[in-house]
Amino acid sequence: TGSGKSTLLSLVPRLVDVTGGAVLVGGVDVRELAPEALWGAIGLVPQKPYLFTGTVASNVRYGKQDASDDEVWHALEVAQATGFVQEMGGLDAEIAQGGTNVSGGQRQRLAIARALIRRPEIYLFDDSFSALDFATDAALRRALAPEVRQSTVVIVAQRVSTIRHADRIVVLDQGAVVGNGTHAELMADNETYREIVLSQVTEEEAE
Repeated sequence: TGSGKSTLLSLVPRLVDVTGGAVLVGGVDVRELAPEALWGAIGLVPQKPYLFTGTVASNVRYGKQDASDDEVWHALEVAQATGFVQEMGGLDAEIAQGGTNVSGGQRQRLAIARALIRRPEIYLFDDSFSALDFATDAALRRALAPEVRQSTVVIVAQRVSTIRHADRIVVLDQGAVVGNGTHAELMADNETYREIVLSQVTEEEAE
C-alpha cells in the first residue's frame, strides 16, 4: 500500500506526466501522441470507478456508444455482472449518480464491462478486482483471458492470486522497483515478493 502502483499506471494515459525518462506506447513517447489516439487505445478501470446517472446499458456504452444489446450482455457476462444486472431488471435498470445504488464490487464489474466493450489495445486495471470475493475474482480472470489475448494487460493488485500467472510481475516498494520477473522467479530470489506472497498464502499454495 502506498508504494506508487497507481501513480505508475496513471503515467500511461497521462493522468500525470513523467518528470524524468519516458513512457512509450507502441514505441512512441505518450507525450508525442494525440490525446484522442492515446485514449482510444486504452481501456482504463480506475481504483474507484465512477458510474453515471442513467441505466446499466448507458453506463457500459460509455465504452462504445454504438454497441448492440448483445455486445453489452457479452461484456457483462465476461465481467461476471449478468447475475446482479438481471436481478436489478436488466439493461434498463437504473444507476444512480456515482453508482451509489450498487455495491463496490458491482461498480467494479460494470466498469470492467465498460472497458471490455471497447476492445482496446491496452487494458489498465488499477486494483480493479479488490472488491470482489476470491471466487468471482478467479471466474472473472478466467473469462477475461481469451477476451484480451490480442491486447496488453497491466494489472495493479495487492492480492497475489490476481497476478501470479502474469507474464511479468513488477514488485514496488516505497516508490522503487525491487523485483521483476515471473511468480516462480520472484519466489526463488526476491525476498520482498516472497514476504508479500507468504503473508497471503501458505508456502504450499505459493508453489
